[in-house]
Amino acid sequence: MKSPSSMTTPSRLSSAQAPSTQGSAPQAQPSSSPPPAKRQVRPAAVPIALGLCAALLLTLSIAAMTGQVPLTLAQLLGVLVSPFDIAEGERLAHVVFWELRLPRALMALLVGAALAMAGAALQGLFGNPLADPGIVGVSSGASLGAVAVIVLQLDFLGLWTLPFGAFVAGTMTAALIYRLSGLVNQRGNANLLLIGIAINAIAGAVTGYLTYLASTEQLESLLFWSMGSLGSIDWRNVGIVAPIVVFAAWQLRRQARPLDLLALGERQARHAGVDVVRLRRTLIVLAALLTAGAVAFTGTIGFIGLVVPHLTRLLIGPGHRQLLPLSALAGGLILMLADIGARSLDPPSEIPIGILTATLGGPFFLWMIARGRSRGTTP
Repeated sequence: MKSPSSMTTPSRLSSAQAPSTQGSAPQAQPSSSPPPAKRQVRPAAVPIALGLCAALLLTLSIAAMTGQVPLTLAQLLGVLVSPFDIAEGERLAHVVFWELRLPRALMALLVGAALAMAGAALQGLFGNPLADPGIVGVSSGASLGAVAVIVLQLDFLGLWTLPFGAFVAGTMTAALIYRLSGLVNQRGNANLLLIGIAINAIAGAVTGYLTYLASTEQLESLLFWSMGSLGSIDWRNVGIVAPIVVFAAWQLRRQARPLDLLALGERQARHAGVDVVRLRRTLIVLAALLTAGAVAFTGTIGFIGLVVPHLTRLLIGPGHRQLLPLSALAGGLILMLADIGARSLDPPSEIPIGILTATLGGPFFLWMIARGRSRGTTP
């Protein structure tokens, strides 16, 4: 007679065999399921980037040949092929290209890229499609810092004093805007617009008082500078702005994935491992740095940070991994085209470039508000 411990009932047999059946299931599961897919660049982003680069080269060539002293294609190729070997009779073309038009075109590229990336970053930070360095007041704050440096004749950092003053004022303004928008539970479009109106009014009042204190010589430069201009750009200005914009753009590009997670909501971003507080501070500093580099030597140029990210988002989607660099290319392209128009529409005079960007950006801004209202997203 078998002992009870040695007897195996069907129920015990099934229970004893269950672990082996369950243990073999996980071994078969990985072979039947494909490995997780890696994030890839959208197919449309590559041809769009190539098209933007080609358009930039073409626009740069047109900008080099357009102006009060027109250059032919042969002259342009000559100064490019022999930058140091100046042929007889080509000295004027050499000076016009290398000393005037090339630094101006490069500054337009840098400023357009900086404003477009700052706009994309602020829209991601506030979760608001109407966020823009000019509309929410960051540009006004940075301009106030630059005007204060000019009028008060500050020179403690040499040529870096002007961008430093613009950066400090822009950073303080961006932090203030974010703090004020956080005081209201609902961060809607109307709330952000009202804050922007208040910030622009305060900054405009202080700027007006400083302008009142300015001398006659300072008034002439401030008047043209307040409307945006690339007329006084030289290689020294490009050498100062270029490292600022390149560094801030590179750092902002590293925040692409946290920005995508922040778009899902702050709680979801925290659950995904994003330090939201640190991300906010980083975005504020980088957006202010880009805006300061843009307005320090060219003045206030509006609506680039509003229009360009939206146009780019319509082409490649909301992912910041592609949105940020493509917005930079598109922003530089649009501002270079606007600069060509500013030099060509009323020769021999030059229209302030800020007037052209406002002429194009104002109707686009109204269209965005009407489009959002028709969809029920604008209060």
